[in-house]
Amino acid sequence: MADTFTVHLKIWRQDGPEQPGKLVDYTLDKVNEHMSFLEMLDVLNEEIVAEGKEEPIEFDYDCREGICGSCNLVINGRAHGPKDMTCTCQLHMRNFSDGDTIVIEPFRAKAFPVIKDLVVDRSAFDRIIEAGGYVSVKTGSAPDANSIPIDKTVADTAFDYATCIGCGACVAACPNSSASLFTGAKLAHLNRLPQGEPERKKRTVAMVEQMEEEGFGDCSNYAECEAVCPKGISISAIAEMRRNYVKATLAGTEA
Repeated sequence: MADTFTVHLKIWRQDGPEQPGKLVDYTLDKVNEHMSFLEMLDVLNEEIVAEGKEEPIEFDYDCREGICGSCNLVINGRAHGPKDMTCTCQLHMRNFSDGDTIVIEPFRAKAFPVIKDLVVDRSAFDRIIEAGGYVSVKTGSAPDANSIPIDKTVADTAFDYATCIGCGACVAACPNSSASLFTGAKLAHLNRLPQGEPERKKRTVAMVEQMEEEGFGDCSNYAECEAVCPKGISISAIAEMRRNYVKATLAGTEA
């Protein structure tokens, strides 16, 4: 049988966006070392429901496979927890020890208001994508994969940036609450490919200005975003975004 142990939890509870919140203490016994972090929260919620004294803890998730970016938690002060390049849903309790105190909070940023408990509103990211994160040229039906020659280095780099899952860990980790890594990755993904090149200038200006309108802070090159990114996306995306933005604004944004 797998080893079991006890953890002490301090979890942020908040009834709604306009309500004050606080850390509430819980103790969970018989934690299985093979549980994922979210499974541990599931077990805690089962106990809370069984006791009937309070509502279960609200937290976000979907795929639980490290793909969707929904499981956005700050664990002991670090977005997604202590393990590098790992989403919260892929973090397992074997990374903690018997008697540990674990502090669990929502992502904190002005542009990510708390909805309830550990759930935040990340729709600001959706609006950044809506501003230009697409190719609008009508190309008809999908072409064969090999019909557009793309240099392998370009394709590989674009794919690396495309791995961004929009979780928001970069915003939570940044002292300025900047969304530059997210926006830069989405821009670099599309701007580097031939399908995205015709609208590169217009796209860059639109998405950067929408990012600023949403209330995200400016990037100061702390690189905390890269350190916590579960997909390991490089801050080189930010430098590329800045260069393209300056070029676009100086030259005009007509595609």
